[in-house]
Amino acid sequence: MIFRPSELKRKLFFIVFDIFIISLSTFIAFNLRFDFAIPDAFTKSVYLTIAILVFLRITLFYYFRIYNISWRHFGFKDTTSLIYVTFSTTLVLLLIAYLLVYAQITIPRSIIAIEFFISLFLILALRVSKRLYLERNHINLDSKATIVIANLNHANTILRTINNKESAYFPVAVIDDSYENIKVNGVEVYSLDKFIELKIECEVAIVDATVDLVSIYDKLNELNISTIKIASEYGDYGAELKDISVEDLLARHPQDLDKDKISKFIQDKTILITGAGGSIGAEIARQCEIFGAKKLILLDHSEYNLYAIMEELQKVAVTPVMQSITNLGNMDETFKKYKPEIVIHAAAYKHVPLVESNIYEGIVNNVMGTKNVIDTSIKYGVKKFVMISTDKAVRPTNVMGATKRICELYAQNVLSLENSNTTDIVAVRFGNVLGSSGSVIPKFKTQIESGKNITVTHPDITRYFMLIPEACELVLQAGAIGTGGEIFILDMGEPIKIVDLAEKMIELSGKQDIKIEFSGLRPGEKLYEELLIDESDAKTEYESITVAAPTEYNIETLNNDIEELLRCEDKIKQLKKIVPEFNHQLNM
Repeated sequence: MIFRPSELKRKLFFIVFDIFIISLSTFIAFNLRFDFAIPDAFTKSVYLTIAILVFLRITLFYYFRIYNISWRHFGFKDTTSLIYVTFSTTLVLLLIAYLLVYAQITIPRSIIAIEFFISLFLILALRVSKRLYLERNHINLDSKATIVIANLNHANTILRTINNKESAYFPVAVIDDSYENIKVNGVEVYSLDKFIELKIECEVAIVDATVDLVSIYDKLNELNISTIKIASEYGDYGAELKDISVEDLLARHPQDLDKDKISKFIQDKTILITGAGGSIGAEIARQCEIFGAKKLILLDHSEYNLYAIMEELQKVAVTPVMQSITNLGNMDETFKKYKPEIVIHAAAYKHVPLVESNIYEGIVNNVMGTKNVIDTSIKYGVKKFVMISTDKAVRPTNVMGATKRICELYAQNVLSLENSNTTDIVAVRFGNVLGSSGSVIPKFKTQIESGKNITVTHPDITRYFMLIPEACELVLQAGAIGTGGEIFILDMGEPIKIVDLAEKMIELSGKQDIKIEFSGLRPGEKLYEELLIDESDAKTEYESITVAAPTEYNIETLNNDIEELLRCEDKIKQLKKIVPEFNHQLNM
């Protein structure tokens, strides 16, 4: 136990050695000054100098957190901090030396300078010694030949991370297509194509998170690289490394994300988010916190989900409201009490088979719930209402998609009412988000981890995918540019075959014995999703966001049709009346 490293032991170790270094440096300085024959008259000055420097340096080193620096990861910024603090204590000693003249105590000025350089050298040598030792001896029998794919600045940080005793990686090359014939931290830099030509064997690739993984993934397979790590979260002492995931391969980073526009939209606003505990609603709440919202009203009927996101948000005022959007009276009280300026409506039943099995509940929650939130927003003068829609609302084949299409129709046409012109109402339509509750990726991960075969409904089924944070940022951006009545469509890129996704996840897991089984399409499920009903979409100032052509529907007629939908027995027939393109697929 006594030899186990700890923060206290590290601090005591350095304090003891710093005291020794200061004492040694002072004695050497005095001996050099007096040709190794210190006069008796200066003996008192020696001990006084040591006492002053020990007090000053140990105190300031502690105050400026020099003793909090990791010995293993001591770097350039730490060197700079240490030089500044050491030099400052020397300046203070120089001032004290001038004052001590009046007490007839002399500390020669040359000694102060000599001591500074000796101390600084020894203090730095001590702190850099462990890193030098580890970097020189980090290769062992278990080390894996590793390439680092990153720009030179990030590559240097990554190399610092893996050049230590605990690392199992031995860097053989840095890959940066912008440079060649140079070295970073002693490692040669190549372009990726040049490195492939050289046919150097390697087992691991550490890839910067900003690199386009899709474009290099196949080339890494050509190199027979068995392990890919993603580097991110760069700090003073290194980078965070994590295993590559299918989300990393499918991630799309919009190039036209306008954070200034989003910030102006969100900053200092009171924002109500429905479905705030769900995957989309929770991420919207996180983004609103990042972009400086004044207050968040988080509304959800799930106690646990609401608690989880409420506990996570620490930098914004949060009011949790445990409530269902289907209760109009409660909604009215909430809006009256909190007076939100922006409403982001993410609450909905989204799981296709479950809604197929619970048609009435899906209609009540999705259609009436959305209608309640929109009507209440208009009543209390909300400035902007943003509804989250889905690609399943386009030529729907299931009840869930049909209900969301009705919500879109209501959002577009309710503006024709006289009292609704104070609220800008927009909808944002996009496809699947990676990692959301109920999506295929968590399901596939669970099956792989338990050693089961992956179940895919059909060999030709495709879906659009986007990361949750990217989708939510674009939702806020669309909300910022909306003026009312638009259905914005997020650019989801090319659709992905689910069977290809499953194969990629099996490949990344390394469990090649896992197979893919086809279970057949589920009720209401179609082979592919669409984002446009027709091609008459309009461009916005951002390539990642387009606008669907408007669909007119007399609002009084729509209200009557929705009331009939709630009353009638044949829900499917009435859904088809409101949404003529609804082609119900039972897939039984």
